[in-house]
Amino acid sequence: MASLWQITGVFAKIGTFTIGGGYAMIPVIEREMKERGWIDEDEIEDVVVLAQSAPGLLAVNMAIFAGYKIRGLKGSLAATFGAVLPSFLIILAIAMAFTNFKDNVFIQKFFQGLRPVAIALIVVPAVTMAQKGCKSWWQWLLMLITLFLVAFLKVSAIWVLVSILVVSIAITMAAEGRKKK
Repeated sequence: MASLWQITGVFAKIGTFTIGGGYAMIPVIEREMKERGWIDEDEIEDVVVLAQSAPGLLAVNMAIFAGYKIRGLKGSLAATFGAVLPSFLIILAIAMAFTNFKDNVFIQKFFQGLRPVAIALIVVPAVTMAQKGCKSWWQWLLMLITLFLVAFLKVSAIWVLVSILVVSIAITMAAEGRKKK
C-alpha cells in the first residue's frame, strides 16, 4: 500500500512538471498510477470522468479522486496537497519576480514559445480520450457536433449537455415503451 508521503511526492512531481494544467496531467497521472500499480486503466478512466463532472479545477479533482482510490480520505488530501503545492510555489515565485522581468524580451519569447507546447499537451489527452471513448460512428458524430457547437458557434456547453440529457431520456423511454408492447 502506498504511503501518504509517496502519494504526496508523486502528485507533487506531477504538479511540478505538467505545464498546461488538468488535461495535460491526464497522461502523466495515468502513467504514474499504472507504473506503481495504484490504479488500473479502467479506474483511471473513471477518475477522469468523475473529475470532469465535478465542479472545480480538473487537476485538483483528479488528485482528489485518484488519492481517494489509493488511500481513501487521507490519500485524497495527500494527493491534492502534492498536486497544488508546486503550482502555488511556482506562481508565487513568478508573481514576485515577474514585475521586474515582464518587459524582458527573452521572458516574452519564452512565454510565446510555451503557449503552443501547453496547447499540444492539452490536445493529446483529448484525442486519446476520444479514441477510447468513441466506439461507434454516432459517438464520433455527437463529439464532432458538440465540438462545432461549443467551439465555433459559441453555444453554451450547459445547453448541449441538457439537450443530450433530454434526447437520451426520450430515446430510452421510447425503447422501454417498445419493449412493453
